[in-house]
Amino acid sequence: MQLLSPASKASPAEDVCARHLLDTVPLVMRVIRQHMRRHRSGLTVPQFRTLCFVSSTEASSLSAAADFIGLSLPAMSRLVDGLVEQRLVKRRACDEDRRHVRLSITSTGEATLSEAREQAKAQIAVALAKLSRKRQEAVMGAMTLMRDVFTPELSSDGEQQQD
Repeated sequence: MQLLSPASKASPAEDVCARHLLDTVPLVMRVIRQHMRRHRSGLTVPQFRTLCFVSSTEASSLSAAADFIGLSLPAMSRLVDGLVEQRLVKRRACDEDRRHVRLSITSTGEATLSEAREQAKAQIAVALAKLSRKRQEAVMGAMTLMRDVFTPELSSDGEQQQD
C-alpha cells in the first residue's frame, strides 16, 4: 500500500492543532449522534442521516445521498421509498435528465428533523452550562473558525482569515 504524502509540510503548531481536532471532533460527534438518535422519531439511523442530508443539500440527488450514507443506489432507493411513504421526503425526476432523481424534504420531514435537533441542542446546552461564560464564548469562537476553515463559502467575508 502506498502512503499519501501531504501537499505541504505543516508546522509543529499546525500538527498539534490537527491532532487536537482529530482527537476531539469524534468525541463531540459521538455525543451529538447519541442525542440525535434518542430523538429520531422512530426512524432508523440511515433514514435519519438521509433526512439530515436531504435537508442540508439543495436539490440533492439519490446518488449523492447514497454516497453520503454509504449505500448502493438500489438500497438507497428502498430507504428513500420508506421516507416518501412516511411523507418526510419528496422524490422527483430531474428536469434535465429524467433518469436522475432529485430529493427534497417535506414540511413534515423538516418538523421531525427540527424536533430532534432541538432535543439534542437542549442536552448539549446542559453539558455546556458547566463551562464559564468566557469558555462558552471560546467554544463559539472556535466553532466559527472551524466552520470558516472547512466551508469557506459560508464565512462572513468569503475569504479565509489569516490571524
